[in-house]
Amino acid sequence: MQKMAELLGLRDECGEGTLGAPALAGSCLADNRLNLDVYPDGCRRFLQLFKEQQGELVRVEFLRLSSNDCLLDTTLGSLPHLKHLKSLVLKGGHARDEFGSYQHGSLTSLPPDFGNLRCLTHLDLSFNRLSTLPSCILHLPSLRVLLVSYNSLVTLPEDFGCLSKLTFFSAMKNQLKDLPKSIGELSMLQDLDLSENALELLPEEVGNLHNCTELDLSGNRLLSIPESLANLKSLRGLHLHSNLLVTVPASLASLPNLSRLDLQNNCLRAIPAEIQTLPFVHVRGNPLGETDPSPQADKSSTRRLKKFFLESGEGSFTVTSEGCRVVLACGIHFYFPPGAASAPLQIHFRSLTPDPQWVKLRHHDVLLSRVLELQPHGVQFQQEVQIWMPYISPQTPHQHEVVVRTFSGQSWNDLKTRVKQKRKSKKCVAHCCVLHFSWFLIVSRLVQNECRVPAEGTLLFSSVDPNIKVIFPPGVTKEPRSVKLQVLPVSAEEIQEITAHAECRASPLLYLSQDSTVDFLKPVRIQLPLPPGVTGLNLDRSRLHILHGDLEGQTWNDITSEVVLEFTHLYAVFEVTHFSWYWLWYTTKTYIGGIAKKVYERLRLYQVNFIALQRKRDPEQVLLQCVPKHKVDPVLKKLQDRYRGPEPSDMVEMFEGEQFFAAFERGISIDMDRPDCVDGRLSFIFYSHLKNMKEIYVTSPVDRKGQAVKGQVSFYRGAVPDSIPEDASRRRKGPDSLWLATLPIKLPQLKPRWDENPGPLYGFSFPPLNLGNAETGYLTQANLLSIARRVGADWQSIGLNLGLTYQQIERIGYNNREDLNKQILDMLFSWAQQNSEDPDCVSKLITAMKESGRQDIADEVEAIIELGRQKYSESIRRLGLEQESSTEDSAIAM
Repeated sequence: MQKMAELLGLRDECGEGTLGAPALAGSCLADNRLNLDVYPDGCRRFLQLFKEQQGELVRVEFLRLSSNDCLLDTTLGSLPHLKHLKSLVLKGGHARDEFGSYQHGSLTSLPPDFGNLRCLTHLDLSFNRLSTLPSCILHLPSLRVLLVSYNSLVTLPEDFGCLSKLTFFSAMKNQLKDLPKSIGELSMLQDLDLSENALELLPEEVGNLHNCTELDLSGNRLLSIPESLANLKSLRGLHLHSNLLVTVPASLASLPNLSRLDLQNNCLRAIPAEIQTLPFVHVRGNPLGETDPSPQADKSSTRRLKKFFLESGEGSFTVTSEGCRVVLACGIHFYFPPGAASAPLQIHFRSLTPDPQWVKLRHHDVLLSRVLELQPHGVQFQQEVQIWMPYISPQTPHQHEVVVRTFSGQSWNDLKTRVKQKRKSKKCVAHCCVLHFSWFLIVSRLVQNECRVPAEGTLLFSSVDPNIKVIFPPGVTKEPRSVKLQVLPVSAEEIQEITAHAECRASPLLYLSQDSTVDFLKPVRIQLPLPPGVTGLNLDRSRLHILHGDLEGQTWNDITSEVVLEFTHLYAVFEVTHFSWYWLWYTTKTYIGGIAKKVYERLRLYQVNFIALQRKRDPEQVLLQCVPKHKVDPVLKKLQDRYRGPEPSDMVEMFEGEQFFAAFERGISIDMDRPDCVDGRLSFIFYSHLKNMKEIYVTSPVDRKGQAVKGQVSFYRGAVPDSIPEDASRRRKGPDSLWLATLPIKLPQLKPRWDENPGPLYGFSFPPLNLGNAETGYLTQANLLSIARRVGADWQSIGLNLGLTYQQIERIGYNNREDLNKQILDMLFSWAQQNSEDPDCVSKLITAMKESGRQDIADEVEAIIELGRQKYSESIRRLGLEQESSTEDSAIAM
């Protein structure tokens, strides 16, 4: 005490000895608060009080001191005695240097027994010289607010997450380069300010801060942010400005409570379309649209990477240890970083039509692309390979999310996916990273919210409908487990249309799943919104039913009597111990399980129409397509200029991925050797967002010289997939169960053609034919026959260069299969008949022969034409017309 008195100089400076203490206490100590940071000698005053009125001082709950005070170190030793202290402020910035700048405090550490302040809930150590966070802070069990802004912290302790009650943490204006993974254990944290540090990477565990409402990461060196931020369902403000971001996950758009997203002053050249449309996004100061975003790699290495553009006929490329970029003709992009392949590796690729036998879609999934196979399978890359795959934009973007799905050889798994829409082409692209190759496709699934459930419990929201919550109480599980939540909204109009009952109403469909086969140790609380039009005030509990469905939606059981239902004005709350489908219904019907089963089945069905059209210029070319009901008119509008045919079929219903067949009947047939032909029928797989279309040539065994052929095409269901509900399968059994629709096909009567009657050459004779004109020379039927003798197996190439379409070449080959001579004659005379009125057709024939590498035939044609031109000139002179023409030309020139 004597030493303390000497330090304070109480007797010399105050001149009052102990008599001054009551006056000091009266001026500084206000009830349980002591604010001494407003005094230049605040620490001296504290030490005086501690010496003379310790009994009153130890009851202080709120204390403020300036860390610019020269007696701070001496004062710190007395602070652990304040056992009732709840709030402590030891801030700097209360003094200025000679330049007028605020000075940091002298605080560099805290005494070890500082952790004895068991009641401390608020600690402010801002504007000091801390280079590490004092370990004693981690022993403050009641700490809720911690401020360490404007210090020199480089890192946080690995066990920082033990501050389990922390709700507010600010480390603004430090030198933090990384964060401990344990930060994700701060389950009660609501406000996190890490702005103006040196962070380059965030741990995925940040996504576990489910109660966080404000997250400030501005002014760092972040190149990217983890996808797990999309799990912060309580987040209202996300501040990312003034970083080095080159990409942001599109999943941020799904955050239900987000009201401000600040992306200003980054390196974003593109922003996902889902984010761009949000009204509260700020993107100024980004180089948007300047160049395509490059993968996150060393810039000097990126510039040296080779870039390959492959044409449609190519099916492989080679990757070396130097890395490369590859662009396929179909729009798929690859990025192989340097070192991804340790040795030269041949990559093979192909695009496959989805086969429902092994492409197993889950309920409510929508296929958005073909299957991409990359080989060799199973080869492990040293670094992640990036893939960009184009896909068809889904029609329900708010209820669904787009993911890349890959096949491991036994099962399909969804990859972390980023999606964007190209600004110029408006095409949608999905991006993923992989370490090995297999099969890949893109699907739209119900939005999936996921969380890790610890033993302490947690809360899971739906981003589709934030009113849907799942509450996991403490002790619900021994080992952490992963839980997934999906929601399918159902409108009141859909329910009434399907049930044909105006009083039937239902909540959104809730699907819950987990990665454990063990039931929860305690009941899990589920909150569902009451059906539309139903509130806690007008609720008739006898009409309310909680339905539980199995994984396939085949069976729906009424569990209302088995659970305890609680109601609020807008919600119903109940408890369960295992997961599956849950559905809240409000109806007067008694057997509600059967009605729910019917509705669930209908929600998975698509209403479609079939169309069968024939080309106007070539009726033997038939287009077949299965079109969703809402797309029929736009599709027909696009085709009406080139095709004609009957009205679309009546509406039928089909499941995503269901097989069906088209059979040509009543005198019309097709090539049975086609790979998609099964027992004489064309095989189709219905995918609502893909083009379920085929264009084929048809023929008829009926003699069409005297009459037209009036046939038809009928559509039939195929094998019933396993995923179709039992009731739907049962309804499709019976004599007419497989038939879907029938549309007429008419092949017109054939007009007389050059190959109608047998003749001297290969069974053909030809009517008179003259191509060209008198001045440039004619090609006659005899000339074409002579040319045909010199054409060989390259007739298809010649036909294409003459302007015939691929479909025409295909039809000619099919009609004259196994007879090369007839194929050549058919090709050559078909072209001649189509171009008989074209005065330049002869010069086009010469050009086509040269382009096909047949200079010999081109020379022969030119010789024929030159001979014809000479004969024409001689006939003019013989008739005396040449001089007349010359005189006339001269007169015109004058």
